Amino acid sequence: MADLLSHLLVAFSLFTVASWRVKWLDRRWVVVGTGGAAIPDLVKVGLVLPEVTVESALGVPFSYTPLSTLGGVLLVAGLITLAFGRDRWRRVYGLVVTGGVLSLLGDGMRAYADGRASAYLYPLTNWRPPTPSLYVSSDPLVLVAALAFAAVVVAVDRHIADE
Repeated sequence: MADLLSHLLVAFSLFTVASWRVKWLDRRWVVVGTGGAAIPDLVKVGLVLPEVTVESALGVPFSYTPLSTLGGVLLVAGLITLAFGRDRWRRVYGLVVTGGVLSLLGDGMRAYADGRASAYLYPLTNWRPPTPSLYVSSDPLVLVAALAFAAVVVAVDRHIADE
C-alpha cells in the first residue's frame, strides 16, 4: 500500500504545482488527475479477487497484469471518463491518463533483478526499458520522501492561496 500512497502523493503534488500556472486546474481537477495515478495499482485487486476466480466466472483466460501498462491506463481512463458526461470528457481523460502515466514513470524507476522495468508500453511494444533502479517499492523511505514532498507543496500552495 505504500507504493499506491506514494504514487498518489507524487501525482497530487505535481498536479498542484501545475495548478499554479494553469488557471483552469483547480482543486477538483487536481483530484481527478490524482485518481488516475491509482490505475496501474489496480493489479492489486488480485489479492482480494484472484484471477482464477474471475477466469472461472467469465469462462475465458484472465489477468490483471495489463492494467499496469499504458494500454491498461488508456482503457481504464476511458471507462472512468464515461462517468463524467459529455461536456468535459477531454479534460477528464487527459488528466486521468496523465496521472496514470506519472504512476507508470514512478514504477519505471524501481529496482528490478534483471535491470529492466516491466513492459509498460504494452500494447504498443513488449520492450522492457532499462531502469535506473532508484528504489525498492517496499522501502519506507520512498513513502517518507513522497510525504515530505507533498507537505512542502501543500505548505507553498497554502501560502500562494493566502496572497
